[in-house]
Amino acid sequence: MDSETLGLNSRQSELGVLADPRRKIEPLNLAGRDAVSLMGYLRSMAVIRFAEEKIATFVERGLAHAPCHLGIGQEAIAVGVSGQLTPRDRVFGGHRSHSHFLALGGDLYALLAEVLGKYDGASRGMGGSMHLFGRSVGFHGSVPLVGATISIAVGAGLAARLDGADDISVAYFGDGATEEGVFHESLNLAATFNLPVLFVCENNLFSSHLDINLRQPSDRVARFAEAHKVRAVTLDGNDVLAVIDAAAELVKHARAGRGPAMIEAVTYRHRGHVGPKEDIDVGVRRRLEDLQAWKQLDPVARLRHALLEAGMASQGELEALEEDAHTQVHLAAQRAEAAPYPPASALLDCVYSENSI
Repeated sequence: MDSETLGLNSRQSELGVLADPRRKIEPLNLAGRDAVSLMGYLRSMAVIRFAEEKIATFVERGLAHAPCHLGIGQEAIAVGVSGQLTPRDRVFGGHRSHSHFLALGGDLYALLAEVLGKYDGASRGMGGSMHLFGRSVGFHGSVPLVGATISIAVGAGLAARLDGADDISVAYFGDGATEEGVFHESLNLAATFNLPVLFVCENNLFSSHLDINLRQPSDRVARFAEAHKVRAVTLDGNDVLAVIDAAAELVKHARAGRGPAMIEAVTYRHRGHVGPKEDIDVGVRRRLEDLQAWKQLDPVARLRHALLEAGMASQGELEALEEDAHTQVHLAAQRAEAAPYPPASALLDCVYSENSI
């Protein structure tokens, strides 16, 4: 029985225009914004984009042996949220977390070295793409199990409360994780104990290869937060300004002891579920026309265009920024390729807490 017979294709989207890549693209309004900060956001997104493109080449060349999940097209979310955080905050990711690590200021070389399994990697080459760690910048870990770090983030929120500081915890996850029981249990506990947790759902409308309309009765996942009396905002995840504004408000909300909050950022990944290819053929209801339409909403290009149109940056300045970001990634990649693998003697180094990384 196909989706047409089941009536799934006729469902009304509760996300409305946010789920429609063919909508009229409104230019970003930079009025009242600081040019220096905006250029910094653009640079951060560019570094993430170039880094993931480099990781894609690692996979294609057979240099990265562990699975790599790329978030190309989703950069605005991590950059917008991270700009509101401090290294004291406790951030957790999942299997698609290169952007979360880098946006916090995680070491680019350490990320690329980890993807290659090198000893200088963020997890000493023992974890690969899906097991990242950067405590110095507030990134407390990512794991490939869907939804697994959501409850850990709630525990970190409880720890922050007990510490008596205004630190918060952040859990990044995709729309597929909202179908896991631990997500609902975590919302319930965070709401019941009024914990300083920011739940960030990167709703890219697909879980692995399956469209959200084939898995849920609604494509708007913020409804789960609302059911638990958690404040929630649904927004355009490809608009870095929208993410910045919402994150600033909700992080302030959590820091002030007013309880948890959730951002549902609607976006779209340009590559397939895992690996470097765009994988049109393996996705249920994922079509080339849709992908090309979503690329017109590219968050990096939108901010770049807005800066140029507003006269806040010249073409030369933008090209220099991107060239510098590209060079930074290239040099870090060269260094990572030349770095040594962990010695055999290091196999047990991360097993016991006294030898933790």
